[in-house]
Amino acid sequence: MYSRVFRLITLSFTTVALALAGPVTQAPAAPAGNAAPDSVFTITDRLARQVAGADARALFSAAAAGPVNLSRATDPALRKEVEQANHAVLAAKGLPAGDTALLRLRLAHPDMRPAADRGAAPLVAAAPTDDVRSAVTAYDTRGGRVILDAVQVPKRPVFVVEVDTEAALPIGLSVIRTAMDANGINGSAPRFGPTAGYWATMVRSVRLNDDEEPWIKGAAEIFGITAGFGLDGLAKVDTVTMPYLDYDGTTYFPNQLIVHFSAYKYNLADFVMMEDDGDTNYRSLAIALTNALLTIVDAGTYIPLVNAILEAMPDSWWTDDPDYVDSWYTLSTRSSGVLRGAAANGTMDVVPYWVEPL
Repeated sequence: MYSRVFRLITLSFTTVALALAGPVTQAPAAPAGNAAPDSVFTITDRLARQVAGADARALFSAAAAGPVNLSRATDPALRKEVEQANHAVLAAKGLPAGDTALLRLRLAHPDMRPAADRGAAPLVAAAPTDDVRSAVTAYDTRGGRVILDAVQVPKRPVFVVEVDTEAALPIGLSVIRTAMDANGINGSAPRFGPTAGYWATMVRSVRLNDDEEPWIKGAAEIFGITAGFGLDGLAKVDTVTMPYLDYDGTTYFPNQLIVHFSAYKYNLADFVMMEDDGDTNYRSLAIALTNALLTIVDAGTYIPLVNAILEAMPDSWWTDDPDYVDSWYTLSTRSSGVLRGAAANGTMDVVPYWVEPL
């Protein structure tokens, strides 16, 4: 949902030294012979057409008041389609197979509520997973395509089939942490030192740039990756959720700790902000991070890790649906004030924070 940036970022740092290590332990590959999973948009677009043509009046009525999980569908045929689509979405996002219900239905824009309450014939569309879209394809009750302007909000109610990224994010971060732990790139808990406390970096406020979003796009889930060198000298990654950061052009005041320096060898760490727009494949992200960070050797001085993380991202993440938001280099216990991200897409007002034990 946020404006996008180029992959290549001009840096003011000195040459980053990288040393190649041995083979990397990766997450298990998909069984041989299995076809690659469909994209999230392909799955949700197909389901949107099925929802439009089904007896889903109860779902539309409920979704007019707020997002509703599609597992509540009462039509047996539609419920089966939802279950199949949900399993496909779990695979597409690199999440464990199971019964976690991630697909939901949402009224696309608040201005459509009066028409929905009057019982106007609805349209159904899938939430796009890219931010550059000139038109929106929706489906009517006969399954026919209706092309809508991406900027002008339609007067007719449009319901959106989308991934519940708020529910997907904690599962996805668990996938990343498991992969990191398996390769020794763990996010160990902060430890209190001999002074009975430690320094952390607190985000007092954060804001991401305003952009012109299609009306169909909803709030996205933002998460952060904090990277540095652990006490053992190996690369170390922590993840943090930022569930309040729903919309661009808005300043939020979370007072959130994003770096705990007691767990790092150096008084420096990097912070990369990512977005789950519905299409993030957490298994691919975990493998990419593992491959990137296991190649970095502690040379006795701090090496910024953002470059390695960005270079490891799959190429598809930088085309139609990139999930990178911005990055902040070399945060320290002395970092304070308003800091602009390297991609100039966001600003954070940070302050050192002393964490005391109970």
